[in-house]
Amino acid sequence: MDGSSIALLGFLALLVLLVIRVPVGLAMLVVGVAGIAAIRPGAVVPVLAGEVFGVAARYSLTILPLFMMMGNLAVISGMSQDLYQAAHSWLGRVRGSLASASIVACAGFSALSGSSLAAALTMGRVSLPEMRRYRYADSLATGAIAAGGTLGILIPPSAGLVIYGIITEESIGRLFVAGLIPGILLTLLFVLAVWIVVRRDPDKAPHASAPVPRRDRLRATARASWILGIVVVTIGGIYAGVFSAVEAAAVGALLALVAAAVRRALNRSAVNEVVRATLKASGTAFLVLFGAFVFKVFLGFTGIAFVAAEWVGEQGFSGAQVVMLVLAMFIVLGTFLDGFAMLVLIVPLVQPILESLGVDMIWFGVMIVITLEMGLISPPVGLNIFVVKGVAPDVPVGTMFRGIVPFWLAMLAALILTALLPGLATLLPNAMFG
Repeated sequence: MDGSSIALLGFLALLVLLVIRVPVGLAMLVVGVAGIAAIRPGAVVPVLAGEVFGVAARYSLTILPLFMMMGNLAVISGMSQDLYQAAHSWLGRVRGSLASASIVACAGFSALSGSSLAAALTMGRVSLPEMRRYRYADSLATGAIAAGGTLGILIPPSAGLVIYGIITEESIGRLFVAGLIPGILLTLLFVLAVWIVVRRDPDKAPHASAPVPRRDRLRATARASWILGIVVVTIGGIYAGVFSAVEAAAVGALLALVAAAVRRALNRSAVNEVVRATLKASGTAFLVLFGAFVFKVFLGFTGIAFVAAEWVGEQGFSGAQVVMLVLAMFIVLGTFLDGFAMLVLIVPLVQPILESLGVDMIWFGVMIVITLEMGLISPPVGLNIFVVKGVAPDVPVGTMFRGIVPFWLAMLAALILTALLPGLATLLPNAMFG
């Protein structure tokens, strides 16, 4: 059996394992080891040991547990709730303001945690009771939280961009800076989607909050100054060249720890909770990376990437056409596959093709992450929907999926704008790194 046939069998086996809910990292590890054993039996142990040790020893990957710890500290210290209250105080006079404030707060929290699921869960607990108290439609309330949570894998620091950078060996600092403008754009499009929904059907947000006095708005903003300051220092420091992305994560984690201590939120149970949650999330991420790199070596042994590149060259496809095909594939696969699984399945396969056609992999990475965001709220998987379902168990899943339609369309608009205007993703990294 030739390498291409073995590679296709490997993809099929991996898909089967994912469908039966085997963890993504473990599934890739099993298929990768089995595939290597079928091609080069003597390479199994060296590859497995070498790749696992190589990933675990990567200095750049310390960014993941550090930013995860930042997000967990923000939750236990109450900084996430302060951020929501500040956003609400400034948007309170507009109908639908609670939904818009949830989205803005998700964006701010995402700049601290880098996790879409954490953003959706945290802001769901904070903002959903308020929206239900003001009789917001369940579809709008849950849709806004689920969609806002997806910003966690686009707005830096982004776990999605980190894993994409590790797989493609692109600069994580460049990717972080590249995601900033598209992240802000998508946040504004989400707020616009809320405005359009409420404009068309005012009953979905029957009450606008009373105007908040300027003094109270300033007080709410001051209470949120800790989280805002940490975001400015970490992201601003990367852009200004003061420190690298990893150093920014360390500085941010230290500031979050100081903030939690000053706010008297640190006690034995809180510390245990932060450490446990950080270790669990980090372990999951590292298992995905272990499997991804072993699976990547397996694909290299099969030579399927070169076969695919030759086929694309024979067809005469341009870089733009291949990018559109890959993005369309991600959107479709996102309806039933985990986002990180798609990254490690498809990106190693298409990267040689895209690079040979002169495609900017930083620009492509930002667009890929936007498609992953779309998958997080697409039926039937829609992980963020089920996270919000845990916060609002009495709301039918069908109602939630109806509520995310305007936000899914906003993501599609952001994807199209980024595709047509590559400068949205490349302007800041080119200005910073040249």
